[in-house]
Amino acid sequence: MARVVRVHQLGGPEVLTIDEMEVGDPGPGEVRIRVEAVGLNRAEAMYRAGRYPVKPHLPTLIGYEGVGRIEALGHGVTNYKEGDRVCVLPMIQQGQYGIWAEQAIVPARILLPAPPGLSAAEAASIWMQYMTAFALVEVADIGLGDGVIIRAASSSVGVAAIQLANWAGSVPIAATRTSAKADDLRQQGAVHVVATEEEDLVERVMEITHGKGAYVAFDPVGGPYVETLAAALRPRGILFIYGGLSGQDTPYPHWQCAFKGLSMRGWVASEIWNHPHRFDRARETILAGLKGGQLKPVIARQFEGLESLREANEYLESNDQIGKVVVTF
Repeated sequence: MARVVRVHQLGGPEVLTIDEMEVGDPGPGEVRIRVEAVGLNRAEAMYRAGRYPVKPHLPTLIGYEGVGRIEALGHGVTNYKEGDRVCVLPMIQQGQYGIWAEQAIVPARILLPAPPGLSAAEAASIWMQYMTAFALVEVADIGLGDGVIIRAASSSVGVAAIQLANWAGSVPIAATRTSAKADDLRQQGAVHVVATEEEDLVERVMEITHGKGAYVAFDPVGGPYVETLAAALRPRGILFIYGGLSGQDTPYPHWQCAFKGLSMRGWVASEIWNHPHRFDRARETILAGLKGGQLKPVIARQFEGLESLREANEYLESNDQIGKVVVTF
């Protein structure tokens, strides 16, 4: 028997329940892991609350990013062995599997060897944030001097985007609601910080870019503010929408796009995961950045034990963090 977190009813962090369950043996193409740490994501919080595009069938397992050691191999798994330390990539449909647990069964196809030299917390914090932010590299092909507006910049993906922008020689412009996190964001590498509730974003971006506008806006929030983001972009810029945290309808900024030839583009990391050659490029680039020091997971706060998952989720949703929220077991 193992302790496993499940959701029996939709709601806030209080609905997370620890159940005693028989995890069993892995099936064909699967492995069973002893979970060491999990990284929390907004998608899991939205899924738990019933606000994610994939609706839960209750009771449901939860949790899809982390690190652990392989305890048992299912039939046909030949590229790993018992004892291997592996990262679980968030490549599965939520609810099919779940790793907020002492032990978990996962498909071998969503595993990667854990990079050497990383703590459990760091190894649990890599793939969702960097694969999501990799849109800046793969699609936008950002380069020297390009202005990159990063909304919700204190999130793990926001910090990853700052690091990738700096590595490319671009100019990361961190957009955050108030100036409370400004110093922290500068310490994380943001060249400029704009407090959007205290300053005019368009005016500041035009000042920073000497009137040209930024090349990219990278936004997980959506909602009416995309009109402002579009106004801050240069001709033929790209507005990425990779989330819907606002909970509001996201309009298409027609005239900004029309007059400046902007692209407004949806994005999720699975766009990379579902194409092997793109996945290979992203994986190798991220691993090279981790090895070379250009990329480094930033842990906002580390919690201990399954029992702390409720508190960890509350902290995630408080918006107080800079970087990734992690729970170690």
